[in-house]
Amino acid sequence: MSFAVTLPDGSKKEFEKEISVKELASSIATSLAKKAVGAKINGALKPLDYKINEDVEAAIVTDEDEEGLDILRASAAFLLEAVIKNKYPEMHFGLHEADEGGFFVDTDKEDQIKVSELPALEKAMEKAIKNGEKIEYAKMSRGELEDIFKDDPYKMELLKDADSEVDVFKLGDFVDFGFDALLPNTGKIKNFKLLSVAGAYWLGKSSNPMLQRIFGTAFFKKAALDEDLKRRAEIKERDHRTIGRDLDLFFVDPKVGAGLPYWMPKGATIRRVVERYIVDKEVADGYEHVYTPVLMNVDAYKTSGHWAHYRDDMFPPMDMGDGEMLELRPMNCPSHIQIYKHHIRSYRELPIRIAELGMMHRYEKSGALSGLQRVREMTLNDGHTFVALDQIREEFAKVLKLIMDVYKDFDITDYYFRLSYRDPKNTDKYYANDEMWERSQSMLKAAMDDLGLDYVEAEGEAAFYGPKLDIQTKTALGNDETMSTIQLDFMLPERFGLTYVGQDGEEHRPVMIHRGIVGTMERFIAYLTEIYKGAFPTWLAPIQAEIIPVNEDAHGAYADKVREELAKRGFRAEVDHRNEKLGYKIRESQTQKVPYTLVLGDDEMNVNGVNVRRYGTEEQISKSLDDFIAEIDADVKSYSREK
Repeated sequence: MSFAVTLPDGSKKEFEKEISVKELASSIATSLAKKAVGAKINGALKPLDYKINEDVEAAIVTDEDEEGLDILRASAAFLLEAVIKNKYPEMHFGLHEADEGGFFVDTDKEDQIKVSELPALEKAMEKAIKNGEKIEYAKMSRGELEDIFKDDPYKMELLKDADSEVDVFKLGDFVDFGFDALLPNTGKIKNFKLLSVAGAYWLGKSSNPMLQRIFGTAFFKKAALDEDLKRRAEIKERDHRTIGRDLDLFFVDPKVGAGLPYWMPKGATIRRVVERYIVDKEVADGYEHVYTPVLMNVDAYKTSGHWAHYRDDMFPPMDMGDGEMLELRPMNCPSHIQIYKHHIRSYRELPIRIAELGMMHRYEKSGALSGLQRVREMTLNDGHTFVALDQIREEFAKVLKLIMDVYKDFDITDYYFRLSYRDPKNTDKYYANDEMWERSQSMLKAAMDDLGLDYVEAEGEAAFYGPKLDIQTKTALGNDETMSTIQLDFMLPERFGLTYVGQDGEEHRPVMIHRGIVGTMERFIAYLTEIYKGAFPTWLAPIQAEIIPVNEDAHGAYADKVREELAKRGFRAEVDHRNEKLGYKIRESQTQKVPYTLVLGDDEMNVNGVNVRRYGTEEQISKSLDDFIAEIDADVKSYSREK
């Protein structure tokens, strides 16, 4: 037997007999072998005990590599399964996964594992870690595994697609498969933490049983674990789902519809302020706002290409019984095209700017749903402009200016520009017209160059019908997210036969510019909630002033009068008439992050004044009601920016 192992630097090592990954690492360098936790063999992760007996390309994976962290986390998931199985022998396991976020294990225990049980599971894991118990790598036939897991419906389903021989790992009597590579023993798993539990449908399908998903994370170094836990605490503090619950902004109840948020009065107020703001901005910028149905004949989406390219994300069509098939719209573009087509258009009308707060529906998988960020029903701040060819650059600049104005008012500063192109090799995803793509991409790039703006270019991020400028923001949780888009489209006007009568009296094809200023209302308000940590600036706050009478009998009527004065001027104020102590009411106002707390007693009532406390401060200032009204008015009109 003779074979060669090609290393990442192109060099080769010749061997005369079968070797393990561990032996390969030792043959390269003793120091490398000490740090090795696995290898990539022909691009696939393998454990240290994996045997090599043929020509391969190999790269040793150490505890300093990203793949090494994946191996550590997969090992922690495997160990968690083992200690759970030891405690609950009847337990079945679903999916398990390790990635840059940590790891998870799905279980089917009928009486679910509670968060309070996680410390006990950690202790059991720590005992195995302290003993450095061996994790054995082996191969077993699919038939052998089917005998082992014959009473486990989840493993049996996974084995349907398994090869005749399967990689398995053993810890004592515990056996599992589906892991690429694990550590040779439990000793290095010592810096780990079990984090939380949640529900997860088997294989992500809502028609399947609901399992319990246990999340955790692990690092090779304690300092890295401590830093990650600190980051997670910050995320939890900013999580819009937690804030939304605590401030009573919205809720989602899977029992009445997963991914379908209910906006409570306070959340609805924030959304209404944003919607009124954006509509007024767009109308002032020359857009005509419309309303279009959420249902459309499925043939329109076949014409647009959404049916071919986006079908998996659309809800099934509804058969109306007379041959008509209606579809819940996943996009507003065909609807606005119908508005354009309703009249014969002249070059004198161009650009024609159509906008809508358009409700859309997308069939998101249950496992992907998350608060307001990933939903099945959403309202997009959508707009489409129909322009002549020579109007593209000017209209592009105009849209970009509108976006920048909006960002200024919402105090959005952490963003960058990305030109998103097609991947010419991906003929399934992108509309096949090389000339159209080259033309539209070069025009978009030229428009950005004309404006002198820095940008990055990303192949494979375009919409299926055309290239786009994506404005990428950093969320409060550090994620990269598309906030706004401007898309250039030559395809849909062609497919729908759009025309306008030119100066020459002939028909010409318009170009369509798709644009979204703040994306969907759901995702945008989730973003704002996390950026502000729920402490919305005064112009957006659902309650702008909380009015608290010192004594209900003596000052309650005056408190109502102050509220009426504020309401007359368009400010959102409430009076706390509850039979609670004054200190409790003030703390509650701060907990609810109300911008202004007004305390009213004899001194204030006698001079038609208020005692004002701003959110986040201890300072209390007495002033006349008129002066306070002037202050809050200036605060709102300046979009709560520092003056």
